[in-house]
Amino acid sequence: MILCVTGPMAAGKNAASSILEKKGFACVDADLLVHQAVENAKEEILASFGSLAEEKGLPLLRENGHINRRNLGALIFQSPELIKKQEDIVYPILNDLFEDFMEENKGRNLVINATVLYKVPLIKKVDSVLFIDAPLLQRLFRAKKRDGMSLKLILQRFKAQRNLFAKYKKSVADTVRVGNTGSMKKLEWKIDKFLTERR
Repeated sequence: MILCVTGPMAAGKNAASSILEKKGFACVDADLLVHQAVENAKEEILASFGSLAEEKGLPLLRENGHINRRNLGALIFQSPELIKKQEDIVYPILNDLFEDFMEENKGRNLVINATVLYKVPLIKKVDSVLFIDAPLLQRLFRAKKRDGMSLKLILQRFKAQRNLFAKYKKSVADTVRVGNTGSMKKLEWKIDKFLTERR
């Protein structure tokens, strides 16, 4: 079984993935693979966004030479065109990294923890989508506490993720929304129900 665990920012995707990992699933966090994909595409990213970033006073490189992902995010999340441009650079690399993960874990139940997997070809190999959701104010509080981002940047990311459920529903027939408003125990019970219905 190949599951995609997804949902909007700060809804609880990582919590759901950790529950599934304890149940024997091999899990991969798309955020970690995106880090790798961004570094692999560093030269192209600098060529595409360097001038604009300089104008805005947002250095794209850290002192260690790695891409400053927070500054890159602050730059591109203001414009759907810039988001698309960055995705066209990074997502083909990301898809290859997902394929490598699947090959390394052949024969196991898999979880891909990813917000926008519907944008990469790998979505066609997913059996079911577990869409974790929570009320906007609860997510806002979690994101602020967890990431320390400005309210403006968090809201920009929330806006970029509008209609996420509909996009997954269109991509994968078996897409189920699960609310994460209570305890881990309650979330685990809902995930167990989801798995039982698919076995």
